[in-house]
Amino acid sequence: MTGQAVTRMMVDGRRLHMQHGPMDIIAEAFGAEDEIAKAYKQGSDFFQTVLEVLVSDLDDLKKSIDPNQVPEFKGIALAMWRAAHLFSENRYVTPMAAVAGAVADGVKHAMLNGRHLEKLYVNNGGDISLHLSGQATFSSAIIEDQDRPCVNAKLIVRAEDNISGVATSGWRGRSFSRGIADAVTVLAKTAAKADVAATLIANDVFISSPSVQQEPANSLRDDTDLGNLPVTVNVGELSPFEISTALQNGLDTAQIFLNMGLIDGAYLSLQGQRKTVSINKTIWERDAA
Repeated sequence: MTGQAVTRMMVDGRRLHMQHGPMDIIAEAFGAEDEIAKAYKQGSDFFQTVLEVLVSDLDDLKKSIDPNQVPEFKGIALAMWRAAHLFSENRYVTPMAAVAGAVADGVKHAMLNGRHLEKLYVNNGGDISLHLSGQATFSSAIIEDQDRPCVNAKLIVRAEDNISGVATSGWRGRSFSRGIADAVTVLAKTAAKADVAATLIANDVFISSPSVQQEPANSLRDDTDLGNLPVTVNVGELSPFEISTALQNGLDTAQIFLNMGLIDGAYLSLQGQRKTVSINKTIWERDAA
């Protein structure tokens, strides 16, 4: 049903590729060679059973969070539920909103168990779990339009920032979005939290407009956790007012999450306009070009 998990070193000899079903992970560790080798072995062993375990809980993971009932989840499924639960007050959200980030976190923790690494990142399709120590830094480019790829902004995370999760969402991404953001990138203490927050903030980057086309999620994919909720399938040219209003709606949500201590920063973009919020403004480095 789920096929076989595949892990292999990439041609550069530095990065580990792990693939199973929808999970497509690139991990890179920095440190002593023997520590890196052991970390890669631990990550590969852990990864073998991840999808099988998630599939066994899939029906319950697609259900909206009930704050008054804690399901009997374990491992990554429980981490998904806990992350989504933090954001669930007065919001529709399922544990699936955290799946990519929670898997990245789980693989990272498996790789770090008993190991001494200077730096490690586990990138699960753009949702990234980080380990940084000492003077280590992590930098990444933000590309707002995958159809016209260029670097629109950069982020730099340092060990002292105490940020371990990066996630991006938007209507152009691989998952459905109820909003119209080109990209919403979120920084948080875990990739699971960043994943949920990016999803919800991107959902709120929205304004009703004739230029926005939406369809029921279950008319596009019968296995979606969003049921018949409308999701965005196309965004035409918007007026400057529409862009600014939609971005501000998302920024308001991001500010709430920041004030609650759930995230450390967010970058929101839509048709050339951008807004950011962060505990540390130096994290975002706009590309001068």
